[in-house]
Amino acid sequence: MEHTSVLLKESIDALAIRSNGIYVDGTLGRGGHSSEILKQLDSGHLYAFDRDEAAIKASDQRLSGISDHYTIIRSNFASLKAELAKHDVKHIDGLLLDLGVSSPQFDDASRGFSYRFDAPLDMRMDQRQSLSAYEVVNEWDYHDLVSIFFRYGEEKFAKQIARRIEQVRDQQPIRTTFELVDVIKSALPMKVLNTKGHPAKKIFQAIRIAVNDELQELHIVLHDALSMLNPQGRIAVITFQSLEDRIVKDTFKEYSSVPKIDKRIPLLPEQLETPPYRLVCRKPILPGSEELMENNRAHSAKLRVIERIR
Repeated sequence: MEHTSVLLKESIDALAIRSNGIYVDGTLGRGGHSSEILKQLDSGHLYAFDRDEAAIKASDQRLSGISDHYTIIRSNFASLKAELAKHDVKHIDGLLLDLGVSSPQFDDASRGFSYRFDAPLDMRMDQRQSLSAYEVVNEWDYHDLVSIFFRYGEEKFAKQIARRIEQVRDQQPIRTTFELVDVIKSALPMKVLNTKGHPAKKIFQAIRIAVNDELQELHIVLHDALSMLNPQGRIAVITFQSLEDRIVKDTFKEYSSVPKIDKRIPLLPEQLETPPYRLVCRKPILPGSEELMENNRAHSAKLRVIERIR
């Protein structure tokens, strides 16, 4: 199961890696980005986070052939500050986040991430956690389902789909991905089913985000990492959907902008200073035409970068 890292060169270049720095890959996956970071480190160190045991095993083997200047931490990146504190790390020189679900996770039918394969409803990035897609689909209240379908999937037929799920599961549990796809299709008007794109895509995305608490974890890691960043340190984030991109964009804007203050109020000396962070690029970096041709999963990717300047 091959996984091609999206925006690999662009994201590594954006970090402006220093050979003696402390860097974090918050989304280790199959080690594509981590490998490139590690190649540029001399006396520095890489800390790589992932919840997926299979990904950790594969990446550990890959990284060990490059250098021993790395530590893999089996945890989600929201625990960045606490986990790094265990290694006496309080400041970092860079963080990379690739927020796409890795190809092996999608392509492994048993994981239940994809509507393309029939598998038990799962979608857990960390197999140790109890909450799975099965519990969300079969046990969550109608109103909770509507909420996540609207918020995380931006699905305009959220109410109809949630109501249909409720009707079906009252008769028998919805156990597999294909069963869920059939339920979703049965709730949608024919004109939607005939449009481009898979009718279950938004609902599967919403359930996956809810199972893994992805958006809340993104909020946490961005604020923690920004507070830990050394001067001239950078954070590079690759997003693949609008909800994540909005969080990154708004957070970076908040930290790099001068707060708006009523002109009638006298300014304090610290309020006259420029913000301690700057956007490395005003607009997101997008994949080039060559990458788009070679990797279909790059089409929705956006890279945003911020730097601490003081």
